[in-house]
Amino acid sequence: MRPQLAFAFIFVTVLLDSIGFGIIMPVVPQLIMDISGEDLTHAARISGFLMFAFAGMQFVSSPLLGNLSDRFGRRPVLLCSLLAMGFNYLLMGWAPTLLWLFVGRIIGGISASTYGIANAYIADTFPPEKRAQYFALLGAGFGTGFIIGPAVGGFLGEFGPRTPFYAAGVLTFINVIYGYFVLPESHKLENRRAFNLARANPLGAFRQLWHYPEVIALVLVYFWYMLGHFSLPSTWAFFTIEKFDWSPREIGFSLSAVGVSMIFVQAFLIRRVLPIWGPIKTAIVGFIATTLSFIAYAFVPYGWMMYPIIAIGALQGFVVPSLQSIMSARIPANAQGELQGALGSMSGLVAILSPPFMTQLFSYFSSDDAVVYFPGAPFFASAVFTLLALLLLLRAIAGRQVSSTVQGDPPQA
Repeated sequence: MRPQLAFAFIFVTVLLDSIGFGIIMPVVPQLIMDISGEDLTHAARISGFLMFAFAGMQFVSSPLLGNLSDRFGRRPVLLCSLLAMGFNYLLMGWAPTLLWLFVGRIIGGISASTYGIANAYIADTFPPEKRAQYFALLGAGFGTGFIIGPAVGGFLGEFGPRTPFYAAGVLTFINVIYGYFVLPESHKLENRRAFNLARANPLGAFRQLWHYPEVIALVLVYFWYMLGHFSLPSTWAFFTIEKFDWSPREIGFSLSAVGVSMIFVQAFLIRRVLPIWGPIKTAIVGFIATTLSFIAYAFVPYGWMMYPIIAIGALQGFVVPSLQSIMSARIPANAQGELQGALGSMSGLVAILSPPFMTQLFSYFSSDDAVVYFPGAPFFASAVFTLLALLLLLRAIAGRQVSSTVQGDPPQA
């Protein structure tokens, strides 16, 4: 099968998966308030702990599933993960108590390997010099789902906060059926390796990366960047309700705007700037734009101003594809799944730490007990973390831990 046709299959899989994820985002605050009987401030704290449960299981399961995909192939692991995610959505839609919400999030975290395996699929299929563009296109697929999902979720939320969860479950099962019949296997038999439990745990996955010192420097950059990034999914809905009294439909529309802007960056803009700037310079521009957008979110006075900030913040789409391109070029073919599993574990570790921290910040600074009313505090913290990631990247470059010319960079004059 031609690489472009194989990519089309994995693109649609990620697209449908992201639609299912985006559908539920506008209604999470209302669902938690309905089940718990708490106000918005306390619901934000509960949401942080739900994300903590999800991320904790993702942290444990991502390297396991990544290594299983290195042994048995991407296709079976991907389909099983999607099937479990579908049950997670249905369970959360039905949940009569907070306990069942937590059970659903735990199942969801165990199965949250779709994006990492999709990235390994790309690494299997394309040579190093083309991976950044296809990583970006895959991000655009996620962004497309993020346009459709929140808009649909905001509309369905008008019929009750549980309706989008049922819709997400049905959509995910459709995705499983689609993948079963049309998704080909990308991982060649000669590139597969025996399953090793020492590699298939979070610490084992990180330990294996120590064989690649230049990758370790970039993993630290990735860590601080993702630590800041998680303020958006953690607090966006709560922040816009508190600051602007937005409805689920308005929240969904704003998240769709995020998706539109991310698609433009990852499907069109990055493909034009990468050959000119190379991945390192492209990542630096993305870090700067992300830092500025977080500062703007923190102090935004009016709801309509969120949209121009979204446009600036969309340049964050430069960061992860560029970092992934640099890292994947330094990892052998039979370890690409392990790299993506380790990055998935890193995302899981960050998601364990960041959402509770961000939601606690929001809860405190939007409460009557706060020293100063500042619901944008999570975004300000994110700006600090993103700036730190940029400084670490610049230090890595200056210290020659990452060479200034990597595959995909333009020649130096």
